[in-house]
Amino acid sequence: MQLLDRSLTDSAENLALDEALLEMAEAADSQRDSEILRLWKFDSPVVVVGRASKIADEVNREFCDQVSIPILRRCSGGTSVTVGPGCLLYSLILNTDLRPELKDLDRVHQFVMQTICEAVGSLLGRVKFQGTCDLTWQNRKFSGNSLRVARRHVLYHGTLLYDFPIELVQNTLRVPPRQPDYREGRSHDQFVINLPLGEQQLRNALAKAFAAHTNMQQWPVERVHQLVESRYGKPEWNFRH
Repeated sequence: MQLLDRSLTDSAENLALDEALLEMAEAADSQRDSEILRLWKFDSPVVVVGRASKIADEVNREFCDQVSIPILRRCSGGTSVTVGPGCLLYSLILNTDLRPELKDLDRVHQFVMQTICEAVGSLLGRVKFQGTCDLTWQNRKFSGNSLRVARRHVLYHGTLLYDFPIELVQNTLRVPPRQPDYREGRSHDQFVINLPLGEQQLRNALAKAFAAHTNMQQWPVERVHQLVESRYGKPEWNFRH
């Protein structure tokens, strides 16, 4: 698996790069080099909503407007997240021709979540996979995840909180319309937790766990710019629901 350590300064470009990597993998002639682990972060706080998320149901837009936190929409499903400094993001491009068992979505969740559980657990102790695709420590959520399926690949990406201002989650997001049973009605500030680990510890653990040892030299710069112009930078996309 190739490793791409690449954070972009523009938040919309950061989201566009994930979709561009999925497209690039789909177009690749060789299956061998099509799997990628990208590790990245946002330079400033952003609310990222799911592809079908209704902003009015999930986001405190008035607060975001007051403090100039942008609201952007990703290409995958799931509910809204607040990210920024203190939150490490990862993006996996997995080849379902090489891993035919991952054509079953339940198996995809199980594979990725269990791999990260073991990676973080090796540093911290007991970490759990709960809900559809949440990771928890001490029964509090530190990682939310989502996916998008293409013909021969899956984009699976998510967050890991380690030094993030939890009050920002409380202020920017409404109580989600769908909640896992283990949440038990808790507010964001009682439900979400930072891991007591450093960013580099998490980066090293993920790269090792997914055997991402080959540094990726080229990435689809021009396609990222095209996707920002046609979608990720446009209000018609970000505020479509």
